[in-house]
Amino acid sequence: MRLKLAGLQQKPGQTYEKIDYTKIFWKPKVGNHQVRIVPSLHNKQNPFREVFFHYGFAKGPILALTNWDEKDPIVEFAKGLRKSSDKDDWQLARKLDAKMRIFVPVIIRGEEQLGTRLWEFGKEIYQQLLGIAADEDYGDFTDIQEGRDFTVEATNGEVAGRSVVKCTLRPKPKQTPITGDADLLQRILDEQPDILNINRKYNFEDLKSVLEKFLNPEDDIEDNIPLAPNTRVEENDYPSDLPWDKKSDVKPYTLENNAPKTSNVDKFDGLFK
Repeated sequence: MRLKLAGLQQKPGQTYEKIDYTKIFWKPKVGNHQVRIVPSLHNKQNPFREVFFHYGFAKGPILALTNWDEKDPIVEFAKGLRKSSDKDDWQLARKLDAKMRIFVPVIIRGEEQLGTRLWEFGKEIYQQLLGIAADEDYGDFTDIQEGRDFTVEATNGEVAGRSVVKCTLRPKPKQTPITGDADLLQRILDEQPDILNINRKYNFEDLKSVLEKFLNPEDDIEDNIPLAPNTRVEENDYPSDLPWDKKSDVKPYTLENNAPKTSNVDKFDGLFK
Protein backbone atom coordinates (compact mmCIF):
# COMPACT_ATOMS: atom_id res chain seq x y z
CA MET A 1 0.00 0.00 0.00
CA ARG A 2 2.89 2.34 0.73
CA LEU A 3 4.35 1.54 -2.69
CA LYS A 4 1.02 2.27 -4.37
CA LEU A 5 0.73 5.59 -2.55
CA ALA A 6 4.26 6.54 -3.57
CA GLY A 7 3.39 5.69 -7.19
CA LEU A 8 0.32 7.93 -7.14
CA GLN A 9 2.35 10.79 -5.69
CA GLN A 10 5.09 10.32 -8.30
CA LYS A 11 6.08 13.48 -10.15
CA PRO A 12 7.35 13.58 -13.77
CA GLY A 13 11.07 12.90 -13.94
CA GLN A 14 11.19 11.01 -10.66
CA THR A 15 12.37 7.40 -10.56
CA TYR A 16 10.24 4.66 -9.05
CA GLU A 17 11.33 2.81 -5.95
CA LYS A 18 12.53 -0.67 -6.93
CA ILE A 19 10.40 -3.48 -5.53
CA ASP A 20 12.20 -6.44 -3.98
CA TYR A 21 10.15 -9.30 -5.41
CA THR A 22 12.05 -11.88 -3.34
CA LYS A 23 10.01 -10.59 -0.39
CA ILE A 24 6.77 -11.22 -2.29
CA PHE A 25 7.41 -14.43 -4.23
CA TRP A 26 9.20 -17.64 -3.34
CA LYS A 27 10.90 -19.36 -6.26
CA PRO A 28 12.51 -22.70 -5.40
CA LYS A 29 16.20 -23.03 -6.21
CA VAL A 30 17.82 -26.37 -6.94
CA GLY A 31 17.87 -28.43 -3.73
CA ASN A 32 15.45 -29.53 -1.01
CA HIS A 33 13.16 -27.12 0.82
CA GLN A 34 10.70 -27.54 3.67
CA VAL A 35 7.57 -25.54 2.86
CA ARG A 36 4.38 -24.85 4.79
CA ILE A 37 1.22 -23.76 3.00
CA VAL A 38 -0.67 -21.38 5.28
CA PRO A 39 -4.34 -20.32 5.33
CA SER A 40 -5.06 -17.58 2.82
CA LEU A 41 -5.96 -14.12 4.06
CA HIS A 42 -8.04 -13.59 0.92
CA ASN A 43 -10.01 -16.87 0.97
CA LYS A 44 -10.42 -18.70 4.26
CA GLN A 45 -11.82 -21.81 2.56
CA ASN A 46 -9.18 -22.30 -0.13
CA PRO A 47 -5.48 -21.32 -0.07
CA PHE A 48 -5.08 -21.83 -3.83
CA ARG A 49 -5.75 -18.94 -6.17
CA GLU A 50 -6.20 -19.51 -9.90
CA VAL A 51 -4.99 -16.46 -11.82
CA PHE A 52 -5.15 -16.03 -15.60
CA PHE A 53 -2.47 -14.20 -17.59
CA HIS A 54 -1.95 -13.13 -21.19
CA TYR A 55 1.56 -14.03 -22.39
CA GLY A 56 3.44 -12.90 -25.48
CA PHE A 57 1.90 -9.44 -25.81
CA ALA A 58 4.63 -7.62 -23.89
CA LYS A 59 7.90 -8.37 -22.12
CA GLY A 60 5.99 -9.61 -19.10
CA PRO A 61 2.64 -11.28 -18.39
CA ILE A 62 -0.57 -9.23 -18.39
CA LEU A 63 -3.41 -9.99 -16.00
CA ALA A 64 -6.63 -10.99 -17.75
CA LEU A 65 -9.66 -8.90 -16.83
CA THR A 66 -11.56 -12.14 -16.21
CA ASN A 67 -9.74 -12.29 -12.86
CA TRP A 68 -12.12 -9.51 -11.78
CA ASP A 69 -15.15 -11.03 -13.53
CA GLU A 70 -14.87 -8.32 -16.19
CA LYS A 71 -15.04 -8.66 -19.95
CA ASP A 72 -11.63 -9.06 -21.57
CA PRO A 73 -11.24 -8.16 -25.28
CA ILE A 74 -8.54 -10.78 -25.87
CA VAL A 75 -10.71 -13.49 -24.33
CA GLU A 76 -13.72 -12.33 -26.33
CA PHE A 77 -11.73 -12.28 -29.56
CA ALA A 78 -10.45 -15.83 -28.95
CA LYS A 79 -14.02 -17.03 -28.33
CA GLY A 80 -15.09 -15.35 -31.55
CA LEU A 81 -12.34 -17.10 -33.50
CA ARG A 82 -13.59 -20.47 -32.26
CA LYS A 83 -16.92 -19.82 -33.94
CA SER A 84 -15.09 -20.01 -37.26
CA SER A 85 -14.52 -23.19 -39.30
CA ASP A 86 -11.01 -22.08 -40.22
CA LYS A 87 -8.12 -24.11 -38.73
CA ASP A 88 -5.87 -21.04 -38.55
CA ASP A 89 -8.49 -19.22 -36.48
CA TRP A 90 -8.55 -22.06 -33.97
CA GLN A 91 -4.76 -22.10 -33.75
CA LEU A 92 -4.71 -18.35 -33.14
CA ALA A 93 -7.45 -18.70 -30.53
CA ARG A 94 -5.35 -21.26 -28.65
CA LYS A 95 -2.38 -18.88 -28.77
CA LEU A 96 -4.51 -16.03 -27.44
CA ASP A 97 -6.07 -18.04 -24.61
CA ALA A 98 -5.21 -16.75 -21.14
CA LYS A 99 -2.97 -19.19 -19.27
CA MET A 100 -3.73 -20.25 -15.72
CA ARG A 101 -1.13 -20.04 -12.97
CA ILE A 102 -1.74 -20.96 -9.34
CA PHE A 103 -0.53 -18.97 -6.36
CA VAL A 104 -0.50 -20.16 -2.76
CA PRO A 105 0.76 -18.43 0.43
CA VAL A 106 3.73 -20.20 2.02
CA ILE A 107 6.45 -19.86 4.59
CA ILE A 108 9.82 -21.53 4.17
CA ARG A 109 11.34 -23.32 7.12
CA GLY A 110 14.48 -21.53 8.23
CA GLU A 111 13.15 -18.31 6.68
CA GLU A 112 10.02 -17.80 8.78
CA GLN A 113 11.06 -14.25 9.68
CA LEU A 114 10.66 -13.29 6.02
CA GLY A 115 6.95 -13.83 6.47
CA THR A 116 4.39 -15.13 3.99
CA ARG A 117 5.31 -15.21 0.32
CA LEU A 118 3.54 -16.47 -2.79
CA TRP A 119 4.59 -19.70 -4.47
CA GLU A 120 3.60 -19.85 -8.14
CA PHE A 121 3.22 -23.12 -10.05
CA GLY A 122 1.29 -24.85 -12.82
CA LYS A 123 -1.29 -27.57 -13.12
CA GLU A 124 1.00 -30.55 -12.37
CA ILE A 125 1.88 -29.48 -8.82
CA TYR A 126 -1.66 -28.12 -8.42
CA GLN A 127 -3.13 -31.55 -9.16
CA GLN A 128 -0.76 -33.21 -6.68
CA LEU A 129 -1.71 -30.80 -3.91
CA LEU A 130 -5.44 -31.10 -4.64
CA GLY A 131 -5.12 -34.88 -4.50
CA ILE A 132 -3.44 -34.69 -1.10
CA ALA A 133 -6.05 -32.21 0.13
CA ALA A 134 -8.82 -34.61 -0.90
CA ASP A 135 -7.21 -37.51 1.00
CA GLU A 136 -8.79 -37.73 4.45
CA ASP A 137 -5.68 -39.47 5.84
CA TYR A 138 -3.74 -36.21 5.53
CA GLY A 139 -6.40 -33.85 6.85
CA ASP A 140 -6.11 -30.09 6.44
CA PHE A 141 -2.42 -29.49 5.76
CA THR A 142 -2.92 -25.72 6.23
CA ASP A 143 -4.18 -26.11 9.81
CA ILE A 144 -2.45 -23.70 12.19
CA GLN A 145 -1.74 -26.31 14.88
CA GLU A 146 -2.04 -29.70 13.17
CA GLY A 147 -1.08 -29.06 9.57
CA ARG A 148 1.77 -30.58 7.58
CA ASP A 149 4.92 -29.28 5.94
CA PHE A 150 5.97 -30.39 2.47
CA THR A 151 9.40 -31.37 1.25
CA VAL A 152 9.91 -29.71 -2.14
CA GLU A 153 12.76 -31.11 -4.22
CA ALA A 154 13.83 -28.78 -7.03
CA THR A 155 15.99 -30.06 -9.89
CA ASN A 156 17.19 -28.68 -13.21
CA GLY A 157 15.06 -29.68 -16.18
CA GLU A 158 14.15 -28.70 -19.71
CA VAL A 159 10.80 -27.85 -21.28
CA ALA A 160 10.48 -27.00 -24.98
CA GLY A 161 14.22 -26.35 -25.19
CA ARG A 162 14.25 -23.98 -22.20
CA SER A 163 16.03 -24.65 -18.92
CA VAL A 164 13.58 -24.74 -16.03
CA VAL A 165 13.49 -25.77 -12.38
CA LYS A 166 11.20 -28.78 -11.93
CA CYS A 167 9.71 -29.60 -8.54
CA THR A 168 8.45 -32.74 -6.86
CA LEU A 169 6.83 -32.68 -3.44
CA ARG A 170 5.82 -35.02 -0.64
CA PRO A 171 3.97 -34.27 2.59
CA LYS A 172 5.77 -34.73 5.91
CA PRO A 173 4.27 -37.54 8.00
CA LYS A 174 4.31 -35.55 11.24
CA GLN A 175 1.70 -32.90 12.01
CA THR A 176 3.17 -29.67 13.36
CA PRO A 177 2.08 -26.10 14.20
CA ILE A 178 2.99 -23.29 11.80
CA THR A 179 5.01 -21.64 14.58
CA GLY A 180 5.10 -21.42 18.35
CA ASP A 181 5.61 -17.65 18.20
CA ALA A 182 2.19 -15.98 18.57
CA ASP A 183 3.33 -12.62 17.16
CA LEU A 184 4.99 -14.25 14.15
CA LEU A 185 1.89 -16.37 13.53
CA GLN A 186 -0.29 -13.27 13.50
CA ARG A 187 2.02 -11.62 10.99
CA ILE A 188 2.06 -14.75 8.79
CA LEU A 189 -1.74 -14.83 8.71
CA ASP A 190 -2.41 -11.09 8.42
CA GLU A 191 0.38 -9.84 6.15
CA GLN A 192 0.02 -11.63 2.82
CA PRO A 193 0.62 -10.20 -0.67
CA ASP A 194 -2.29 -10.06 -3.11
CA ILE A 195 -1.25 -11.10 -6.62
CA LEU A 196 -4.00 -8.99 -8.23
CA ASN A 197 -2.60 -5.86 -6.58
CA ILE A 198 1.02 -6.51 -7.53
CA ASN A 199 0.72 -6.49 -11.32
CA ARG A 200 -0.75 -3.56 -13.21
CA LYS A 201 -4.42 -3.92 -14.14
CA TYR A 202 -5.11 -2.97 -17.75
CA ASN A 203 -8.57 -1.64 -18.57
CA PHE A 204 -10.68 -2.88 -21.51
CA GLU A 205 -9.48 -0.19 -23.91
CA ASP A 206 -5.83 -0.80 -22.97
CA LEU A 207 -6.15 -4.51 -23.73
CA LYS A 208 -8.03 -3.82 -26.94
CA SER A 209 -5.10 -1.66 -28.07
CA VAL A 210 -2.64 -4.40 -27.06
CA LEU A 211 -4.61 -6.94 -29.10
CA GLU A 212 -4.82 -4.65 -32.12
CA LYS A 213 -1.06 -4.13 -32.12
CA PHE A 214 -0.54 -7.87 -31.77
CA LEU A 215 -2.73 -8.56 -34.82
CA ASN A 216 -1.05 -5.81 -36.84
CA PRO A 217 2.57 -5.99 -35.58
CA GLU A 218 4.22 -3.99 -38.36
CA ASP A 219 2.80 -0.78 -36.90
CA ASP A 220 4.29 -0.62 -33.42
CA ILE A 221 5.71 -3.91 -32.19
CA GLU A 222 7.78 -6.76 -33.53
CA ASP A 223 6.81 -10.40 -33.87
CA ASN A 224 7.74 -12.89 -31.17
CA ILE A 225 7.90 -10.46 -28.26
CA PRO A 226 10.03 -12.19 -25.60
CA LEU A 227 8.47 -13.17 -22.31
CA ALA A 228 9.78 -11.84 -19.03
CA PRO A 229 12.85 -13.67 -17.67
CA ASN A 230 12.01 -16.86 -15.73
CA THR A 231 8.38 -16.69 -16.91
CA ARG A 232 6.92 -20.20 -16.91
CA VAL A 233 4.13 -20.91 -19.36
CA GLU A 234 1.97 -24.01 -19.22
CA GLU A 235 -1.04 -24.81 -21.35
CA ASN A 236 -4.32 -24.85 -19.46
CA ASP A 237 -6.14 -28.05 -20.39
CA TYR A 238 -8.82 -27.79 -17.74
CA PRO A 239 -12.38 -27.46 -19.10
CA SER A 240 -13.53 -23.97 -18.22
CA ASP A 241 -16.39 -23.61 -15.75
CA LEU A 242 -15.92 -19.89 -15.31
CA PRO A 243 -19.14 -17.85 -15.46
CA TRP A 244 -17.85 -15.52 -18.16
CA ASP A 245 -17.19 -18.50 -20.47
CA LYS A 246 -20.72 -19.90 -20.24
CA LYS A 247 -22.41 -17.08 -22.14
CA SER A 248 -21.19 -14.60 -24.67
CA ASP A 249 -22.84 -11.84 -26.62
CA VAL A 250 -20.18 -12.09 -29.34
CA LYS A 251 -21.92 -12.80 -32.64
CA PRO A 252 -20.47 -15.79 -34.54
CA TYR A 253 -18.46 -15.13 -37.65
CA THR A 254 -19.98 -16.25 -40.93
CA LEU A 255 -17.02 -17.62 -42.85
CA GLU A 256 -18.00 -19.85 -45.75
CA ASN A 257 -15.55 -22.34 -47.19
CA ASN A 258 -15.51 -20.67 -50.60
CA ALA A 259 -15.39 -17.11 -49.28
CA PRO A 260 -12.13 -15.12 -49.32
CA LYS A 261 -10.18 -15.49 -46.09
CA THR A 262 -10.81 -12.62 -43.65
CA SER A 263 -7.75 -11.05 -42.07
CA ASN A 264 -7.37 -10.99 -38.28
CA VAL A 265 -7.41 -7.20 -38.37
CA ASP A 266 -10.76 -7.25 -40.18
CA LYS A 267 -12.12 -9.70 -37.62
CA PHE A 268 -10.88 -7.40 -34.85
CA ASP A 269 -12.67 -4.45 -36.44
CA GLY A 270 -15.82 -6.51 -36.87
CA LEU A 271 -15.87 -7.71 -33.27
CA PHE A 272 -15.19 -4.33 -31.67
CA LYS A 273 -17.03 -2.22 -34.29
